[in-house]
Amino acid sequence: MLKTLLATTILTALAAGGASAQGKTLNVLDWGGAYGESHKIAYNQPFTEKTGITVSVADADNPATPIKAMVEAGNVTADVASVEYADAVRLCDEGALETIDPAILTAADGVAAKDDFIEGALTECFVATDVYSMILAFDDSKFPDAKPAGPADFFDLAKFPGKRTMRKGPKFNLELALLADGVPAAEVYQMLDTPEGVERAFKKLDTIKKDVIWWEAGAQPPQLLADGEVTMAYAFNGRIFDAAMQQNKPFEIIWDGQIYEMEGWVMPKGAPNKQAALDYIAFSTEPAQLAKAAEQISYGPPRKSASALVGNVAGKDVPMGPHLPTSPENLAKGMASNLDFWVDHDGELTERFNSWLAG
Repeated sequence: MLKTLLATTILTALAAGGASAQGKTLNVLDWGGAYGESHKIAYNQPFTEKTGITVSVADADNPATPIKAMVEAGNVTADVASVEYADAVRLCDEGALETIDPAILTAADGVAAKDDFIEGALTECFVATDVYSMILAFDDSKFPDAKPAGPADFFDLAKFPGKRTMRKGPKFNLELALLADGVPAAEVYQMLDTPEGVERAFKKLDTIKKDVIWWEAGAQPPQLLADGEVTMAYAFNGRIFDAAMQQNKPFEIIWDGQIYEMEGWVMPKGAPNKQAALDYIAFSTEPAQLAKAAEQISYGPPRKSASALVGNVAGKDVPMGPHLPTSPENLAKGMASNLDFWVDHDGELTERFNSWLAG
C-alpha cells in the first residue's frame, strides 16, 4: 500500500510538472537531497539554458520503485530516472526500460563515448553518471579517544557505544557483515553465494540488530548523526561528505571496507518525451558536466576524461579528488559491488531480510 501511495504521489507530481509546457518540459525522477542538488547545478540548469527545455524533478527514496509502477499501470509520466546499476539491469530485463544507443553520447577529444566510460558504465538501458560508495562514518565528537577504523569496529558496541544506522535492505549490509566477521573482500561474494554464507552474514547482523535505526532515504543518516540519535552510520559517501564539508558537521568517513557501485540514467518504457530525454542524457554525461557534478558531491565521474577535469569542492579551496571513491587511495581500501550477484539474488535476499527484520 505504501509503495502504491508513493508511486501515485510521484505520478501526480510529474504529471503536474509536465502539463505546463507540453513538449518543453522534461520530467526527471531523482533521489533528492545533496545528490539531487548536484544534478540541479551540473545538469538541469545548464540543460535548460542550452535548450530552453524546463527540467521538472520529482524525488523518490528509490526511483526504481515508481518506474516499475508506472510501466505496469500503463501511465508513464517520467522521461528520465536515476537508478542504481542492479535496478537498471533488472528493469531492463523485465522490459520496463527503453534502450539507449551509446552512439547518442558525446565523444571526448576524439575518443568515442563507449571507449571513454569505465567498464560496466554503459549497458543496453543504462548510462552511468557517477561512482558512489557505501561507507562507514562516525561523529568524531562522540569518540574523543579511540576512533573506529573499519567494519569490525562498526559491530563493536562495547568499544564504540551508541546506536547505528543502516540502509533498510540486504544489499551492502550482508557484505559489510561478512567483512566485519573477518571474510576477505575478495571472498565475500563467493561466501554469500552459499546458504552458509548468508546464514553467517545474518548471524553477524543479529549482534547489533537491536541497536540499529534503519534508513530508507539517503538524507536520513547525516541527520541521524547530527541529531545525536546514532554515533555511527553506514551511508552514501556523498551525503556524509556534504554534511561535513558544507554544514561543518564533525563527521569522519572510514574508507576501509567501502563498497562502490555505479548509478545512472534510464528511460522508462513509453517515456513521453523520448528525444528530449536522450538529449538530456547525452548532455549531462558530457565530461564537463560530470566533472561539475563531482565538484558538488563526492561521487566519482564514470568517464576517464572527466576525472582530470574535477577541481575543488564547490565553494571551497579544497581539492575534491582525494574525497572521491574513485581516488586510487580510497579505491584500494574498498571492494566493488558484485552487480551480477545482486541482479540474480536481490529478490530472494530482500525477502529473507524482511523476514529477519520482522522476526
